[in-house]
Amino acid sequence: MKKLFGTDGVRGVANLELTPEMAFRIARLCTSLLKKDTVQPFVLIGKDTRKSGDMLEGALIAGICSSGADARCLGVLPTPALAYLTKKLGAIAGIMISASHNPIEDNGLKIFLPSGYKIPDALEAALERMYGEKDNLPRPQGAGIGRVIEDKGAIELYADYLQKIATDLTGTDIALDCGHGAVYSLAPRIFSSLGAQTTILNNDPNGLNINVKCGSTDPSALQAKVREKGALLGFAFDGDADRLIAVDDKGEIVDGDLLMLIFSLFLKKKKMLKHNAFVTTIMSNGGLDLAAAQHGLKVIRTVVGDRFVLEKMLEGGYNLGGEQSGHIIFADYATTGDGLLSALKLAQIIKEEGRLLSSYASLMPRLPQVMVNCRVSRKDGWEDIPAFKKALHDTYAKIGPYGRVFVRPSGTEPVMRVMVEGEKDEQFLQKLAEELAAILSKELN
Repeated sequence: MKKLFGTDGVRGVANLELTPEMAFRIARLCTSLLKKDTVQPFVLIGKDTRKSGDMLEGALIAGICSSGADARCLGVLPTPALAYLTKKLGAIAGIMISASHNPIEDNGLKIFLPSGYKIPDALEAALERMYGEKDNLPRPQGAGIGRVIEDKGAIELYADYLQKIATDLTGTDIALDCGHGAVYSLAPRIFSSLGAQTTILNNDPNGLNINVKCGSTDPSALQAKVREKGALLGFAFDGDADRLIAVDDKGEIVDGDLLMLIFSLFLKKKKMLKHNAFVTTIMSNGGLDLAAAQHGLKVIRTVVGDRFVLEKMLEGGYNLGGEQSGHIIFADYATTGDGLLSALKLAQIIKEEGRLLSSYASLMPRLPQVMVNCRVSRKDGWEDIPAFKKALHDTYAKIGPYGRVFVRPSGTEPVMRVMVEGEKDEQFLQKLAEELAAILSKELN
């Protein structure tokens, strides 16, 4: 059986790879495993703005209710809001229907525990095993069957929480690119309530335009708008708003690497950064380590995936972590990456310190880094391909002593990712990355 879970839940083309039947089965398994002896157990369901979300929601409802729990439907909301509400409301689980930054045809399921954290490897393994077995789970009848509860107002608890930990932004000119996604209504409302003067882009979802030439995957329109309006800041969110890409006052992109450095320096100044360290992945630019060392900070690295960042944070007692892609985890405030929270914290720093975001760019030297993706029909065995092993050896000889090459299969798409970083110029690195990707494309298709 093909593995269900990737690096961020279950994901695939909706109605083809991620079918209603699959969603129904996963919901039954998850509910049965987690409800135990809970009185009136309920599972929260949230979704982004994809058209396929309604279809999968119906399947989840059926699976939850047939297992004897209530399905409490929260409607469209960000993934971090679902994580927060799962803990806040005392649900036995929360299931988010979203494929995050992926194309519109994809969708996914992210499952959260009552603690607000994503389910651990052990529970994923149990679900995988049970999914392949015959369904012998209990089927309650009569009064034992769950109900469907519409709770579109629960999002206000999350909004209130963010507003309480945010700062007044009166007089701050901010542009927001909602990506036609889960924060299309919430983000403008929160920033306006805090006094910010807002310019809003891409907040009219139609079920088919999420992440399409907008949001964190393509912030070019936001960059242009920041320059045009002379805005102080720009914030771009992905489909489920668990990540953030910022745009500075000059219209330049600020990725997760620089954001982590800015946040860590601010927290250190406030004596709030635990162990004077933060956690990131192997994909972050080597310049981040150089900059951190200059300011007495330690960088802890782990494999790719915000769940692995969080695991390392919990393991070592760190309270800040993230990824270059814009997943930022503030463990003092949230149990997962939160794009809205990150945006509010960055706006707070800019206002409190009285600096332009562009002035922080010089803090971090950047080694040239390129990423090339190639679509493949299989993702296993790439390490043993003779032609690739030789090309990889040759690449290391060309990129210099501080160069790095990372190759990894995507956990959410049929794609291999090749990243090359070094002290050479970007065009040269691009050519090397494309050569490696071409070999993988040829051998894995």
